[in-house]
Amino acid sequence: MKAARRFSLLIPLILFGSATISLAQTPDPQAAASPAEDTSPVIVRLSPTPTPSPTPRVSFAKNVARDQKTIWTSPFHLKREDVKWLVPLGLTAAALIATDRHTSAWVDRNGSLITVSHKVSLGGSSYTTAGIAAGLYLIGRSTHNTHAAETGKLSIEALIGAGLVVAVLKPALGRSRPNEDSGRGHFFDGGRAFPSGHATAAWAIATVIASEYKDHPFIKYGAFALAAAISMSRFSGRNHFLGDVFAGSAIGFGIGRYVYATRH
Repeated sequence: MKAARRFSLLIPLILFGSATISLAQTPDPQAAASPAEDTSPVIVRLSPTPTPSPTPRVSFAKNVARDQKTIWTSPFHLKREDVKWLVPLGLTAAALIATDRHTSAWVDRNGSLITVSHKVSLGGSSYTTAGIAAGLYLIGRSTHNTHAAETGKLSIEALIGAGLVVAVLKPALGRSRPNEDSGRGHFFDGGRAFPSGHATAAWAIATVIASEYKDHPFIKYGAFALAAAISMSRFSGRNHFLGDVFAGSAIGFGIGRYVYATRH
């Protein structure tokens, strides 16, 4: 069990690191141009055959598939400079998971804070986050606001990518919740606590919105503040340990940044 716990500490570290690596691997449009002069003869075609462009639906599906491939394979492409991200994240994750059993006792099981936390955490539910993303896209399309439409589309893409990652990790790691298994938070015990899905979704969409509207401080910091409130509500409501919340937040933030960077 101790070996399994040590292994589980690598999960938030690897996933967030993989999103960071993905940003570094995003091609630079200016670097793509070759400085060498092309001396090959010019061939003129009188009747060129246009190449059909993929439909938006197919392109969107390909983007999601590519995101998943990059996220899950990038740990094999770690670089030396990634240490500056991996070490702080790894130490923080290790400290939180090691103390989860004690910090969860800070929240009274029968206190009124749980009721308030449950209401706040609704902002990170799949219905709310998907509704916000879809709403931005539909409003942008109907009002011909390409910026809002793009924000909505990328938010949906980030939510799907984050949701797929969480769907794999939760059953694979099987961590019990604070109110289960005497609050011991064991991994590989049939639970579904790690990472926090609400925190992952909230930070994924908040990061996309904040990146798209980085020149609007109210929107940018408001999105991050709301994501932080939703994440902490999962702890104060005794739905997750702090380690679960931290992992979900890191994964969501990393995926949101990756989706935004690869589309710009």
